Amino acid sequence: MSHPLLDKHRATLDAALHTIQTRGYWSAYNEMPSPKAYGETAAQDGLAAFKAHLGSQFELNQPGQIGWHSDEFSPYGAELNVQYPECETQALIDAALAAMPEWQALGTDGRTGVCLEILARLNAQSFEIAHSVMMTSGQGWMMAFQAGGPHAQDRGLEAVAYAYREMSFIPETSRWEKPQGKHPALVMDKHYQVVGRGVGVIIGCATFPTWNTYPGLFATLATGNPVIVKPHSNVILPAAITVRTIRQVLAENGISPDLVSLCVPANRDVTQALVTHPDVRSIDYTGSNRFGQWLVDHCRQAQVYAELAGVNTIVIDSTDAYQAMLRNLAFTLSLYSGQMCTTSQAVLIPAAGIQTDDGHKSFEQVCQDLAGAVTGFLAKPEVALAVLGAIQSDDTLQRIEQASAGAMGEVVLASRALENPEFPKARVRTPVLIACEAQDESHYMHEQFGPISFLIKVADTTAAIALTERIVRTHGALTVGIYSQNEAVLDAMTQASWNAQVALSINLTGGVFINQSAAFSDFHGTGGNPAANASYADSAFVANRFRVVQRRAHPAS
Repeated sequence: MSHPLLDKHRATLDAALHTIQTRGYWSAYNEMPSPKAYGETAAQDGLAAFKAHLGSQFELNQPGQIGWHSDEFSPYGAELNVQYPECETQALIDAALAAMPEWQALGTDGRTGVCLEILARLNAQSFEIAHSVMMTSGQGWMMAFQAGGPHAQDRGLEAVAYAYREMSFIPETSRWEKPQGKHPALVMDKHYQVVGRGVGVIIGCATFPTWNTYPGLFATLATGNPVIVKPHSNVILPAAITVRTIRQVLAENGISPDLVSLCVPANRDVTQALVTHPDVRSIDYTGSNRFGQWLVDHCRQAQVYAELAGVNTIVIDSTDAYQAMLRNLAFTLSLYSGQMCTTSQAVLIPAAGIQTDDGHKSFEQVCQDLAGAVTGFLAKPEVALAVLGAIQSDDTLQRIEQASAGAMGEVVLASRALENPEFPKARVRTPVLIACEAQDESHYMHEQFGPISFLIKVADTTAAIALTERIVRTHGALTVGIYSQNEAVLDAMTQASWNAQVALSINLTGGVFINQSAAFSDFHGTGGNPAANASYADSAFVANRFRVVQRRAHPAS
């Protein structure tokens, strides 16, 4: 008999299971902040719920609380002053392990049903979550709603669907009968139990605090494990809202809410003690290479799923839609001020220029035209502010200033500071474009996070493809792209993407952009190059989070 919550959300699960197999378009949660989808008062209620958190203590009633922590800074310059519970690490782990047996006892159907109910509740809170994502990460409003809300929820659902499918391949019981010729058959009754591996820690990032958190969170939870969410120290509120909702749903269904908790460490030592704890068996991380490699090297007791830095690359060989290509690239390089793990950093252009529907364009002309496209796209303040958002970190702001000052190469387009009338203290910056030679690798051959892109002069298209493969193999990438009207060139780039194990986009000139990734259809990362050792989502992302423990006996006579 299935769990009542699985029955309630069966249609959603079935649609997700179908779509991860067919890879077509489908979304469980409406991406538009429309009253028709979310209710007439949802926008006002969500804003009010967000404002109610400001300047207050965020109660979670977690075990081992020793104080309150408040350290968030809004890239928009707004005062947040939310205080979060600071708890003893051991108390959180002990409580999580104590809650684990009853969570495992729910079985695959029960855990899946509860996870689906949690996602439905989070979807109903999309406006509240969107405001929290916007004001802590610096995303623009529409991105904060979509990527922070429905798109993140879709990624969480995708992980649940993969987990359900993998666990469903394991039968609960079997009757094993081995013929013995003239003798009676050997008969055994066997039982198979899906068992979680232990505590999972989810380490959030500063730029996409839900989109990058929900896959690992729900993959870990659905497979029978307790979860401790450790958000980025400056982007806590979206994680706190998520954890509060999960704890409420668990409690309503007779499960200890301490199965899932929020960890807001006072310092790095506490974080390191948490992730190296022997009872922590999986870690999901998005962030810098330095700490990601530290996790891999020091957390040998755990499986680490890491998304790290990379150098995303585009090769421009030729195009039959020059202006459309420029518009597509302008949006790509501007969206959220380049603070996306999928934003293109290295644009490779042959020294002899490219052929287009508008005639031959020299390397210098392509550089100037792309600069003009970015400037034109951001000419209207309302468009620029909505697309750019705000700069999340001081480090990114410093990199932008260095690049604009010429420290990384010839400045084709310098960054400008824009004023946001609604948020006068917002840190808004336009993109920087730098021209350089292929041999000048010191700056472009590692990630320069933020709105900084390099227009790199290469010998020819063959050299550009070879350089792309070398960049991805050496430094990693989540996306590469190419513009070409030559089938042989496209075949060569396709082979290079296979060799380097990276997703490839070809001749994007319309409303799809290289730095966008659709749940249920696009695999975010391959796990095959240094930018990520896992993918959102595939079977490998969930299958190692649980074990199958069997017992067997002769049938009762």
